[in-house]
Amino acid sequence: MEHLRKALNAGHVFIDLETDSTSDLLHQVVEYAVSLDVVSAEVGEALEKDLLEREQRFSTAIGHAVAVPHAYLEGIAAPTILFVRLKHPLNMGAPDGIPTRYLFVLVGPPRDAAAHLDTLTTIARLMSDDEFRYDAGEAKDVADLLQALDQFEARTSPEVAAKVETVSPGLQPSGRIGGGLVADIRRRWPFYKSDFTDGLHTKTLGSTLFLYFACLAPTVTFGGLMYGATGGTIGIAETLVATALCGTVYALASGQPLNLLGVTGPLLVFIATLYRLCIDLQIPFMETYTWVGLWTALFCVIFALTDASCLIRYFTRFTDEIFAALISTIFISESLKSIIGYLQDAHTDRVSHDVAFLSLLLAVGTFAIAMMLSRFRRSNYLRPSVREFLADFGPTISVVLMMIFAATFPRVQPEALEVPDSLATSSGRGWLVNPFNAPVWVWGASIVPAMFFAVLVYLDQNITARLVNSPQHRLKKGEGYHLDLLVVALLVGVCAIFGLPPLVAATVRSLNHVRSLATSEEIVTRGGDHREQIIHVRETRLSGLGIHVLIALSLLALPLLRLVPKPVLYGLFLYMGVVSISGNQFFERLNLWLTDPDLYPRTHYTRKVRRSVMHLFTLLQLTCLVVLWAVKASPAGILFPVFIALLVPVRIVAQRFFRNEDLKALDAEEIPEEEETAWV
Repeated sequence: MEHLRKALNAGHVFIDLETDSTSDLLHQVVEYAVSLDVVSAEVGEALEKDLLEREQRFSTAIGHAVAVPHAYLEGIAAPTILFVRLKHPLNMGAPDGIPTRYLFVLVGPPRDAAAHLDTLTTIARLMSDDEFRYDAGEAKDVADLLQALDQFEARTSPEVAAKVETVSPGLQPSGRIGGGLVADIRRRWPFYKSDFTDGLHTKTLGSTLFLYFACLAPTVTFGGLMYGATGGTIGIAETLVATALCGTVYALASGQPLNLLGVTGPLLVFIATLYRLCIDLQIPFMETYTWVGLWTALFCVIFALTDASCLIRYFTRFTDEIFAALISTIFISESLKSIIGYLQDAHTDRVSHDVAFLSLLLAVGTFAIAMMLSRFRRSNYLRPSVREFLADFGPTISVVLMMIFAATFPRVQPEALEVPDSLATSSGRGWLVNPFNAPVWVWGASIVPAMFFAVLVYLDQNITARLVNSPQHRLKKGEGYHLDLLVVALLVGVCAIFGLPPLVAATVRSLNHVRSLATSEEIVTRGGDHREQIIHVRETRLSGLGIHVLIALSLLALPLLRLVPKPVLYGLFLYMGVVSISGNQFFERLNLWLTDPDLYPRTHYTRKVRRSVMHLFTLLQLTCLVVLWAVKASPAGILFPVFIALLVPVRIVAQRFFRNEDLKALDAEEIPEEEETAWV
């Protein structure tokens, strides 16, 4: 490390070198070495020849986009290193097939060749660190590289390596009232300014535009479903207002702004069940709903003050994957149900065949284009910056293209967004609800359903936050479970007073938010499989704020939203559901049921766990998922949060039937950093 630091301090750095061949690359590097007086002009010619001959015999690219050209000749005074970062990656024949962008050129006299062996080890360790590679790619000068090196040494120091935290800081009980809340504020406050400045990037703009439509789609959809489930008392207008208000406040005040609030399927089920209960008991729904909401807010405030979110540490990947799978499945099934519904409507003559066919094209086209562009980052076409742009703005581009495509058929009118003509409540009531109009006994009796509702809000919010804060997302600014729950609790109370639907962190939207702000790279596993790995996420409040400001502005021009065909949003809905499956090992293992065992990917769990045990574990998760789905769709939907909580004891009981070594592999908190070595 000393040799590398010395080279950086000496300015032996060539950033954003432009080249289109290995020979030209080495020629420019040698010229640069001569200009730095590392070698003389006479020795430079021999050095270039030696480097080129060595590269022709075998590639010095070692993988991870890194190459280490080296030569040791008479006439070179001392061993030294030149760090080179290419402006555009160059295919130098790396064993993992990933083009090379970073080069460490090692030169020196013949007698000192052994001195660089330790340096080679250091380089290999340094460039296998995802954070350093990201920092090296973003560095603008030598100072940035030195800072990145300092941060690497701080992260990998023996003291830090010896300190193994089994529980993340945000989930460690404080032992005093409000202690966790205060710790969240102290942890996140130093980053508050950077939460805005870090968002000044094109990724933020792409994320904002994509998720504006991605949040608008479920907002309108759930608003329409809630309108039917509550007899027209809560509908699209209320859902849009709640999303704009709560989303903006949460983006400014929360601890983890990457969570996106929204109405979720479980919340819809609960409110629909509450409405049916009110009809059966012949009591006013809106006033009862307000009391339930206020009690729920109080319970959630108590949860936030008593560090109740720390209990979420008992949830493991087992429970996270089931919950995420449930939400993803809801997105996929609801979108497919709507898309297929167009064909069924055409069969029964509810709509014309032209409208049904165009609707199908719009939905499938939006999904296909968004998926294709999201994968364009790994293609071989165009320059990396263009590929990155198309991948970041892919969902937005797909929506715009399909809107233009729909406009080319003026005589065929697909279903438009169902939005009110003006900003008014769905039932014509005033915005403010007076809860004291309800019978007196309802004031206290509402505590019972509120307890179930509070548990649902607690679980929905914290499980989503846990998924967002997953180690595989490599977030750096810290968690804010207790602060987030407090903000959501207060917003639930405000929404109850105004008769608005409650909002919590929405799993699919939040995970898509993280991925839209992520910088990923392609890695090759031990089995030769290529997969994307997140190396950095731009943690910012600007994207969440921008999304909900746009939704708020939409309230001022509601009729314009009718220009967006509903099938386009169904296609985007489907895209979000499918993309959110990525990284869910439950779906990966479920896919193995149909895969030739000889062709299983060489992941840590396929290498460490017997096939029968692995499939039995997957079957257990699938059974839990089916039970949750059945409860959600049954008249007992109000008990849904209880069944989510029961996933924890199910996982604990599973320890009696699975070996601890198998559970460590199947239920690992994080995918091993290097699967080819971590589990051997």
